[in-house]
Amino acid sequence: MSTALASPTTTRSRSTLVAAIIGFFLITLDAVVVNVTLPTIRADLGGGIAGLQWVVDGYTLMFAALLLTAGSLADRVGARTAFGSGVVLFVVASVGCGLAPNLAVLVAARFVQGAAAAAIMPASMALIRQGYPDPRERGRAIGIWAMGGAVASSAGPVVGGLLNQIDWRLIFFINAPAGIAALLVLARTASSTTRAVPFDVPGQVTGVIAMGAVTFGAIEAGSRGFDAPPVIGAFIVAVVAAVAFWLLQKNVPHPMLPLTLLHSRTVRITLVCGFAFMVGYYGLPFVMSLFLQQHRGLTALQTGVAFGPMMLIGLVVTPFSARLAERFGRRTLIVAGLAVMAVGLVTIVVLSSSTPVWSIALLMILVGLGGPLVAPPATALLLDAVPADLSGVASGVFNTSRQIGGALAIAVFGGLLAQPDTFVRGVRVSLVIAAVAACLAGAVALRLPRVSGSS
Repeated sequence: MSTALASPTTTRSRSTLVAAIIGFFLITLDAVVVNVTLPTIRADLGGGIAGLQWVVDGYTLMFAALLLTAGSLADRVGARTAFGSGVVLFVVASVGCGLAPNLAVLVAARFVQGAAAAAIMPASMALIRQGYPDPRERGRAIGIWAMGGAVASSAGPVVGGLLNQIDWRLIFFINAPAGIAALLVLARTASSTTRAVPFDVPGQVTGVIAMGAVTFGAIEAGSRGFDAPPVIGAFIVAVVAAVAFWLLQKNVPHPMLPLTLLHSRTVRITLVCGFAFMVGYYGLPFVMSLFLQQHRGLTALQTGVAFGPMMLIGLVVTPFSARLAERFGRRTLIVAGLAVMAVGLVTIVVLSSSTPVWSIALLMILVGLGGPLVAPPATALLLDAVPADLSGVASGVFNTSRQIGGALAIAVFGGLLAQPDTFVRGVRVSLVIAAVAACLAGAVALRLPRVSGSS
């Protein structure tokens, strides 16, 4: 009888994991695939640089601004419902992107895509938390789930470059069959638990304003500078909204973000690690893409190929991250991953600007190793440290810290690369900043507990 009972549970857990993997793949792919197609999009749809910037940043803005809200929603309506709704909206928005007759429609559809991605991300992590109650099995499931992001990161630049040779619109149309596959698999999963508490409307509003403003400020700072009035205004709005959000969360009976979550040392440290990890992991491709194309004269496809080894190492190592964590400990893996990232960043800094591209590509592997060594064990530690009914909002907070790290990195690095006469120095300073962030986070990570889930 035990075997008969175990089989459906195993099947449902596996279906949950497959759906989560596809969701993670989709939202990661669309964060990276569009970059190499921007010149072709401009030639086809017209528009200026600012419009093209929002093709990328509109997705990022909505994704970051709505993560907290989406995480809270996943806990309240159930991760399965939130995930499925997010995938449906993502597919519809992707088709809208592919059919866009002009740049304005494309940007609007990208905004909707970002909102849908915000719904998918924390719900996918909450699905795994609920589908794998055993911490050991959950750690292995998270390692496999991370493959979705690793495959998308690895394939994104090359897939974008190849599809761009046919029609740039295909980079959006390919989301439809993948999204439909995710929904079909999701139909075989178990219903998710819900958290029957009222919605914290003031908290939702102030949280979205705070995250939206800080992300908008970071995006605009990359092109206008941090002293531009719209940037200063956005950061002021972000601070005011963040303070209001914090006060509300302390005083409302059913807060969107229960502050007790932050009482956990594990949660606080994983947030720091997530932030610093994204500074280097997203900052390096941004900086080096510009360097390789503007300074070294590579094409978009050649640049994508140069990033291949960095992304492929994540694809190769990610399946083993859970086993490595079981053998050496998650804390050790996270600290080692951040240290390796820092070494890779610093090594690239000291290279000559005429170093062969293949050498740069090989050295970027060290930064790529940070993906499987940091992200899966940090995610597993976070989910082990929170109750199952708060896994959605905890995932939202974690991914918010990651998005802020990536957005601020691109803003700061973009400002450092703005002047042609100081471009190479800006590249070096940017990578040094990323290395310092990784080192500081690694030092903080030494305070993580040895036992998973401790607080």
